[in-house]
Amino acid sequence: MQPVNLNNRYRGRKIYNVFPELRGIVMQLTTKLLSGIFLGLLFAGSALAAPDINAGKENAVMCFNCHGAEGNSTNSNFPTLAGQKPAYLANQLRAFRDGTRDNGMMKNMTFSLSNEDINNLAAYFSSLKNKSAGGNEELAKQGKSKAPMCFGCHGNGAKGMGVTPRLAGQHPAYLQRQLHAFKDGTRKNGPMRGIAGMLSDEGISAVTEYMGSLK
Repeated sequence: MQPVNLNNRYRGRKIYNVFPELRGIVMQLTTKLLSGIFLGLLFAGSALAAPDINAGKENAVMCFNCHGAEGNSTNSNFPTLAGQKPAYLANQLRAFRDGTRDNGMMKNMTFSLSNEDINNLAAYFSSLKNKSAGGNEELAKQGKSKAPMCFGCHGNGAKGMGVTPRLAGQHPAYLQRQLHAFKDGTRKNGPMRGIAGMLSDEGISAVTEYMGSLK
Protein backbone atom coordinates (compact mmCIF):
# COMPACT_ATOMS: atom_id res chain seq x y z
CA MET A 1 0.00 0.00 0.00
CA GLN A 2 1.41 3.42 -0.97
CA PRO A 3 1.91 6.03 1.78
CA VAL A 4 -0.91 8.56 1.94
CA ASN A 5 -0.24 12.23 1.38
CA LEU A 6 -3.25 14.30 2.40
CA ASN A 7 -3.37 17.77 0.91
CA ASN A 8 -5.75 20.60 0.21
CA ARG A 9 -7.67 18.82 -2.51
CA TYR A 10 -9.26 16.58 0.13
CA ARG A 11 -10.68 19.41 2.18
CA GLY A 12 -14.45 19.26 2.49
CA ARG A 13 -14.63 15.63 1.39
CA LYS A 14 -15.70 12.84 3.70
CA ILE A 15 -12.75 10.83 4.91
CA TYR A 16 -14.32 7.53 3.75
CA ASN A 17 -14.64 8.91 0.20
CA VAL A 18 -10.97 9.80 0.21
CA PHE A 19 -9.91 6.46 1.69
CA PRO A 20 -12.56 3.78 0.96
CA GLU A 21 -10.35 1.13 2.60
CA LEU A 22 -10.52 3.07 5.87
CA ARG A 23 -14.19 2.11 6.33
CA GLY A 24 -13.34 -1.57 6.71
CA ILE A 25 -10.51 -0.84 9.11
CA VAL A 26 -12.71 1.37 11.28
CA MET A 27 -15.43 -1.29 11.28
CA GLN A 28 -12.88 -3.82 12.60
CA LEU A 29 -11.77 -1.38 15.28
CA THR A 30 -15.39 -0.70 16.25
CA THR A 31 -16.05 -4.41 16.58
CA LYS A 32 -13.00 -4.80 18.83
CA LEU A 33 -14.10 -1.78 20.86
CA LEU A 34 -17.60 -3.16 21.44
CA SER A 35 -16.21 -6.59 22.25
CA GLY A 36 -13.86 -5.07 24.80
CA ILE A 37 -16.69 -3.11 26.41
CA PHE A 38 -18.85 -6.25 26.54
CA LEU A 39 -16.08 -8.28 28.18
CA GLY A 40 -15.44 -5.44 30.58
CA LEU A 41 -19.08 -5.40 31.61
CA LEU A 42 -19.04 -9.15 32.16
CA PHE A 43 -15.98 -8.74 34.35
CA ALA A 44 -17.39 -5.75 36.21
CA GLY A 45 -19.30 -7.92 38.66
CA SER A 46 -16.08 -9.15 40.24
CA ALA A 47 -12.58 -7.82 39.71
CA LEU A 48 -13.62 -4.50 38.17
CA ALA A 49 -16.16 -3.68 40.88
CA ALA A 50 -15.51 -0.50 42.88
CA PRO A 51 -11.78 0.04 42.29
CA ASP A 52 -9.95 1.59 45.22
CA ILE A 53 -8.16 4.74 44.04
CA ASN A 54 -6.26 5.11 47.32
CA ALA A 55 -4.93 1.55 47.07
CA GLY A 56 -3.95 2.30 43.49
CA LYS A 57 -2.07 5.39 44.63
CA GLU A 58 -0.06 3.33 47.12
CA ASN A 59 0.96 0.82 44.44
CA ALA A 60 1.64 3.55 41.88
CA VAL A 61 4.84 4.67 43.63
CA MET A 62 6.68 1.93 41.73
CA CYS A 63 5.57 3.51 38.44
CA PHE A 64 6.77 7.06 39.07
CA ASN A 65 10.47 6.50 38.37
CA CYS A 66 9.73 5.86 34.69
CA HIS A 67 6.29 7.41 34.13
CA GLY A 68 6.86 10.58 36.11
CA ALA A 69 5.35 12.11 39.23
CA GLU A 70 1.62 11.42 39.27
CA GLY A 71 1.92 9.68 35.92
CA ASN A 72 3.10 12.66 33.86
CA SER A 73 6.19 11.40 32.08
CA THR A 74 9.09 13.73 31.36
CA ASN A 75 10.90 11.06 29.32
CA SER A 76 9.62 10.19 25.86
CA ASN A 77 10.76 6.59 26.34
CA PHE A 78 7.84 6.18 28.73
CA PRO A 79 4.23 7.21 28.09
CA THR A 80 2.23 9.54 30.28
CA LEU A 81 -0.37 7.55 32.22
CA ALA A 82 -2.22 10.43 33.88
CA GLY A 83 -5.70 10.93 32.42
CA GLN A 84 -5.52 7.72 30.40
CA LYS A 85 -8.66 5.62 29.98
CA PRO A 86 -8.93 3.09 32.83
CA ALA A 87 -10.11 0.22 30.62
CA TYR A 88 -7.14 0.71 28.32
CA LEU A 89 -4.67 0.84 31.22
CA ALA A 90 -6.14 -2.28 32.77
CA ASN A 91 -6.04 -4.15 29.46
CA GLN A 92 -2.40 -3.22 28.82
CA LEU A 93 -1.26 -4.09 32.35
CA ARG A 94 -2.90 -7.50 32.04
CA ALA A 95 -1.32 -7.96 28.62
CA PHE A 96 2.15 -7.19 30.02
CA ARG A 97 1.57 -9.50 32.99
CA ASP A 98 0.25 -12.36 30.85
CA GLY A 99 2.87 -11.93 28.12
CA THR A 100 0.50 -11.09 25.28
CA ARG A 101 2.24 -7.71 24.98
CA ASP A 102 5.99 -8.23 24.93
CA ASN A 103 8.02 -5.98 27.20
CA GLY A 104 10.47 -7.52 29.65
CA MET A 105 10.59 -4.55 32.01
CA MET A 106 6.81 -4.23 32.22
CA LYS A 107 6.39 -7.98 32.67
CA ASN A 108 8.70 -7.80 35.69
CA MET A 109 6.71 -4.86 37.06
CA THR A 110 3.32 -6.54 36.64
CA PHE A 111 3.92 -10.27 37.22
CA SER A 112 2.80 -10.15 40.87
CA LEU A 113 -0.20 -7.85 40.35
CA SER A 114 -3.67 -9.27 40.88
CA ASN A 115 -6.59 -8.15 38.72
CA GLU A 116 -7.74 -6.06 41.67
CA ASP A 117 -4.34 -4.37 41.91
CA ILE A 118 -4.44 -3.63 38.19
CA ASN A 119 -7.92 -2.14 38.37
CA ASN A 120 -6.92 0.03 41.32
CA LEU A 121 -3.85 1.32 39.47
CA ALA A 122 -5.91 2.04 36.35
CA ALA A 123 -8.51 3.93 38.38
CA TYR A 124 -5.82 5.99 40.12
CA PHE A 125 -3.97 7.03 36.97
CA SER A 126 -7.17 7.80 35.09
CA SER A 127 -8.21 10.15 37.93
CA LEU A 128 -5.13 12.35 37.45
CA LYS A 129 -4.77 15.42 35.24
CA ASN A 130 -2.46 14.87 32.30
CA LYS A 131 0.06 17.50 31.18
CA SER A 132 0.48 17.92 27.45
CA ALA A 133 3.93 16.95 26.17
CA GLY A 134 3.64 19.46 23.33
CA GLY A 135 4.72 19.04 19.72
CA ASN A 136 6.70 20.68 16.95
CA GLU A 137 4.49 23.55 15.78
CA GLU A 138 5.21 23.27 12.06
CA LEU A 139 4.83 19.49 11.93
CA ALA A 140 1.68 19.70 14.06
CA LYS A 141 0.11 21.98 11.45
CA GLN A 142 0.83 19.35 8.79
CA GLY A 143 -0.47 16.54 10.98
CA LYS A 144 -3.79 18.20 11.77
CA SER A 145 -5.27 17.18 8.40
CA LYS A 146 -4.40 13.53 9.03
CA ALA A 147 -5.82 13.37 12.56
CA PRO A 148 -9.51 12.76 11.65
CA MET A 149 -8.69 9.16 10.73
CA CYS A 150 -7.83 8.66 14.42
CA PHE A 151 -10.84 10.35 16.01
CA GLY A 152 -13.38 7.67 15.09
CA CYS A 153 -11.85 5.26 17.62
CA HIS A 154 -9.78 7.52 19.86
CA GLY A 155 -12.57 10.03 20.42
CA ASN A 156 -12.98 13.71 19.65
CA GLY A 157 -9.72 15.48 20.22
CA ALA A 158 -8.05 12.05 20.65
CA LYS A 159 -9.00 12.03 24.34
CA GLY A 160 -9.68 8.30 24.32
CA MET A 161 -12.89 6.30 24.18
CA GLY A 162 -13.70 3.10 26.03
CA VAL A 163 -10.85 0.64 25.58
CA THR A 164 -8.98 2.83 23.08
CA PRO A 165 -6.28 5.07 24.57
CA ARG A 166 -5.98 8.79 24.93
CA LEU A 167 -3.43 10.14 22.42
CA ALA A 168 -3.85 13.85 23.16
CA GLY A 169 -0.83 15.27 24.92
CA GLN A 170 1.21 12.07 24.69
CA HIS A 171 4.91 12.24 23.83
CA PRO A 172 5.18 12.40 20.02
CA ALA A 173 8.33 10.25 20.02
CA TYR A 174 6.54 7.54 22.02
CA LEU A 175 3.56 7.60 19.64
CA GLN A 176 5.93 7.43 16.68
CA ARG A 177 7.55 4.28 18.04
CA GLN A 178 4.17 2.66 18.57
CA LEU A 179 2.94 3.48 15.05
CA HIS A 180 6.16 2.14 13.54
CA ALA A 181 5.78 -1.00 15.66
CA PHE A 182 2.21 -1.47 14.40
CA LYS A 183 3.36 -0.79 10.85
CA ASP A 184 6.16 -3.37 10.88
CA GLY A 185 4.17 -5.88 12.90
CA THR A 186 6.33 -5.98 16.02
CA ARG A 187 3.33 -4.76 18.00
CA LYS A 188 0.36 -6.93 17.09
CA ASN A 189 -2.92 -5.27 16.16
CA GLY A 190 -4.45 -5.89 12.73
CA PRO A 191 -6.57 -2.74 12.42
CA MET A 192 -3.80 -0.49 13.73
CA ARG A 193 -1.34 -2.09 11.32
CA GLY A 194 -3.73 -1.12 8.54
CA ILE A 195 -3.99 2.46 9.77
CA ALA A 196 -0.23 2.82 10.26
CA GLY A 197 0.39 1.32 6.84
CA MET A 198 -1.51 4.21 5.28
CA LEU A 199 1.02 6.68 6.66
CA SER A 200 4.50 7.48 5.37
CA ASP A 201 7.28 8.03 7.88
CA GLU A 202 6.79 11.76 7.37
CA GLY A 203 3.05 11.35 7.94
CA ILE A 204 3.67 9.46 11.18
CA SER A 205 5.94 12.25 12.41
CA ALA A 206 3.41 14.94 11.53
CA VAL A 207 0.32 13.31 13.02
CA THR A 208 2.09 12.39 16.26
CA GLU A 209 3.44 15.92 16.70
CA TYR A 210 -0.14 17.12 16.33
CA MET A 211 -1.38 14.62 18.93
CA GLY A 212 1.34 15.74 21.32
CA SER A 213 0.27 19.36 20.91
CA LEU A 214 -3.30 18.67 22.06
CA LYS A 215 -4.40 19.33 25.62
